[in-house]
Amino acid sequence: MKRGELTDAQWERLRPLLPPQKAWTGRPAKDHRLVLNGILWIDRTGAPWRDLPDYYGPWQTIATRFYRWREAGIWDDVLAALQQQADTEGRLDWAVHYVDGTTVRAHQHAAGARGGDATAEALGRGRGGFSTKVHRRAEGGGKLMTLLLTPGQRHEASAFEPLMEAGAVKRAGRGRPRRRPRGVVGDKGSSSGAIRRHARRRGIAVTIPRKRNERRRGPFDRAAYRARNRVERLIGRCKQFRRLATRYEKRAENYRAMWVIAALMLWL
Repeated sequence: MKRGELTDAQWERLRPLLPPQKAWTGRPAKDHRLVLNGILWIDRTGAPWRDLPDYYGPWQTIATRFYRWREAGIWDDVLAALQQQADTEGRLDWAVHYVDGTTVRAHQHAAGARGGDATAEALGRGRGGFSTKVHRRAEGGGKLMTLLLTPGQRHEASAFEPLMEAGAVKRAGRGRPRRRPRGVVGDKGSSSGAIRRHARRRGIAVTIPRKRNERRRGPFDRAAYRARNRVERLIGRCKQFRRLATRYEKRAENYRAMWVIAALMLWL
């Protein structure tokens, strides 16, 4: 096993969640584990698909399966299944969730997607230059629940409500999927009256420092706010995958899929 590849234990947890391996009739299909390890190599190194080592097989095969599974929603389905398993086993912390955003510089080759404009592909020019902003919600243990991409100049507050409404986790038995934590922690970028009202209507306690121009002030849980470093550590762990630290994908949906794959490794 090479560095960064799936361990036997990780593979045993992941294998039942993937599409069935095609039967070895006619031209045999590449083994799922080998293909996944090839995708992880791309995600981890940030290299172009054509630079994939021959050990993993033809790069076209690896890339095609990545795109095909993204279009079929398999990456998101696997993430949801792992979250459901963690919730059933009591490893998903609903006490408090953390929201944050980070700006990722986009490579010059990320521009120019066919049939779409830069805004539709979550590309824009913010303080960090030509970039994408990645908004995330992490559960209490610091693992990714859901994420949203916007152009680099978009304000963090615009992503708060979509983040809180996404990431529903199905229950093992009957009952509606759960999506709302008991509390949420964010930085000043998420401070607004609309956000506080949105959370209050849904029974979510908010720990967000107020801006200087906000009139109303109340009690502030500093201990809960200090724990926000968990979502910042999540950013650091994800950006160890170089394909995430710099955006190379032209399509936002492909770049988002790379984030989801990195998150899968943290849940396994």
